[in-house]
Amino acid sequence: MNVALLVSQECPACREAEAAWRHVAEECRFAFAVIDVAQPEGRALANRLGLEGVPALLVDGALAGTGVHTLSIARAWAAQAGSRAEGQAAAFAQSFSPDNRFFVLASMVYLMIAGLGLAINGTLLTDGPARPVALHLMTVGFMIFLIYGLGAHMLPRFTGNPIRQGVWPWLQMGFAHAGLMGYVGGFLFQVHRLAVAGGCLIWLSLFVFTVRVLPVLWRRRPPAGPACRGPRET
Repeated sequence: MNVALLVSQECPACREAEAAWRHVAEECRFAFAVIDVAQPEGRALANRLGLEGVPALLVDGALAGTGVHTLSIARAWAAQAGSRAEGQAAAFAQSFSPDNRFFVLASMVYLMIAGLGLAINGTLLTDGPARPVALHLMTVGFMIFLIYGLGAHMLPRFTGNPIRQGVWPWLQMGFAHAGLMGYVGGFLFQVHRLAVAGGCLIWLSLFVFTVRVLPVLWRRRPPAGPACRGPRET
């Protein structure tokens, strides 16, 4: 469990909260950090979370409450947060969407095929048509599909912004699979147009992924900064 306390140097209640949480962090042996809202990192966190007051408590990057000051309340929060973190970890593991599972599974399949081709044919040491096939199965099939699956799963959790779902990931997946097969077939059978068509389809899959990811990365308009508040149990 990682605990952070957002504070302000002008807030007397923040000093009380910091002392209480430092004591509990030593007792329970969890990571603890103090972040000043006057610093760039603190301002960014306060704006992202929409804080209206400090001190504010963050547990594993999520806002847990504001105005927690006394040692007994801090101990109670630490116990609750530990149980809640275990439940959130289980839910996080179960929230892998079907499209992201398929992306990661496909990346593993392509990795095995590419590795088998490299091992059997020695394509890294030859200049035959199979060499670019194995290399693109490794780069496009394994690396890009893995980025597709993990990127769509992780980025929304870092920014708090949702990613486009519905038909978008399946369209992206269809373009990627068809493009990779066209690219592989074009090189194996020396059909230049087929390889070009495959490359275009792969580019379309990258374009769809970009369309999905950009809204996730776009910054929201920050709310007004937080004000200092006295002790308040939340």
